[in-house]
Amino acid sequence: AAGAPKPLPSSGPKSLREMPHPLATSSSEEMGPALTPSPDLLLPRSIADKDLGLPNGTPVDTSSPASSSSLLNRLQLDDDLDGETRDLFVTVDDPKKHVCTMETYITYRVTTKTTRAEFDLPEYSVRRRYQDFDWLRNKLEESQPTHLIPPLPEKFVVKGVVDRFSEEFVETRRKALDKFLKRITDHPVLSFNEHFNVFLTAKDLNAYKKQGMALLSKMGESVKYVTGGYKLRSRPLEFAAIGEYLDTFSLKLGTIDRIAQRIIKEQLEYLVELREYGPVYSTWGGLEVELSEPLEGVSACIGNCCTALEELSEDMTEDFLPVLREYILYSESMKNVLKKRDQVQAEYEAKLEAVALKKEDRPKVPADVEKCQDRVECFNADLKADMERWQNNKRQDFRQLLMGMADKNIQYYEKCLTAWESIIPLLQDKPETK
Repeated sequence: AAGAPKPLPSSGPKSLREMPHPLATSSSEEMGPALTPSPDLLLPRSIADKDLGLPNGTPVDTSSPASSSSLLNRLQLDDDLDGETRDLFVTVDDPKKHVCTMETYITYRVTTKTTRAEFDLPEYSVRRRYQDFDWLRNKLEESQPTHLIPPLPEKFVVKGVVDRFSEEFVETRRKALDKFLKRITDHPVLSFNEHFNVFLTAKDLNAYKKQGMALLSKMGESVKYVTGGYKLRSRPLEFAAIGEYLDTFSLKLGTIDRIAQRIIKEQLEYLVELREYGPVYSTWGGLEVELSEPLEGVSACIGNCCTALEELSEDMTEDFLPVLREYILYSESMKNVLKKRDQVQAEYEAKLEAVALKKEDRPKVPADVEKCQDRVECFNADLKADMERWQNNKRQDFRQLLMGMADKNIQYYEKCLTAWESIIPLLQDKPETK
């Protein structure tokens, strides 16, 4: 099994005033507190600030929780928020391999510590496998269609390229699953979702999977079954800007990911050559008595450079690439939410046109049209708030990532410089011996 990972801190949401979700049914289903939208999208173009409020007229607070990753940042970030109430902490660790007759799989320990009233106990510890995390994400998408659901690491691995039971792969996946849960924990709406509660606390999750819990609301169904029958005329400018930004962002990040993988591949090929190159000097030194000391020095120097390059490649593989891939998947998730929003708006426009044609017969706007308008407004508020939170997390994560990459490269070149400087005295003319 992989070595014990360092525990990462997590944060819970601020206490929010509970209010009915605009898309919720009139039944007693509790959808959790409503998300507070914010107008500042941090997009690479100006979008006019607006005074925002929820469809019921309640004014909103534009603050958002800081990313859990910022707690590990060496830098003092200007956008860190103080005074948050942190009441939910979740970690994923202790991967274990299970060999059964029909299959072999890995489970991870999910530990929860909380002071929330929604939980019966202050601490839980359960074991979950990848498909359980996948079940949770699907349930969140069904029950919270207006929100951005954090991505999971890819499930499938190309056979023969990566051993999915190797310590390196399992540890990389553990980190990704840990971050997935922390993203949900940081969210002021998703963290209160009942499916999330069940995932963290239920000893036997399969029982809930079979009975389904019947928590898929009409809100989720209304979005799920919207088809392409409605054609959106045009996105509002701010959401068109979001779509353009996501297209450009995913394109650039995909290019960086491909080039980074190619660089790592070339580094590993170079490492193979260096490992063959160094011992040649050592063998040569055995044949040259007068040159043996400097030749052995060159061999040792190349060996030190090999170690430094190996560490750099490992850091790039374990720390740099996973962040790129997570944000590529994140942008795709945001595009899917944007697409759902467009579908609901298209449905609303179609209903408005139908009402306009029958205006003389039905002077009052039908209830289903007003309900559809509520769905559009809810999508707008939730999507903008999630976009702002995502941008804040992205800014902090990439600042930490690039600082770490700079540090690792500096360390690599310093180690190589020290290694080559160490053999210079061996190559210089020595003073006469006494």
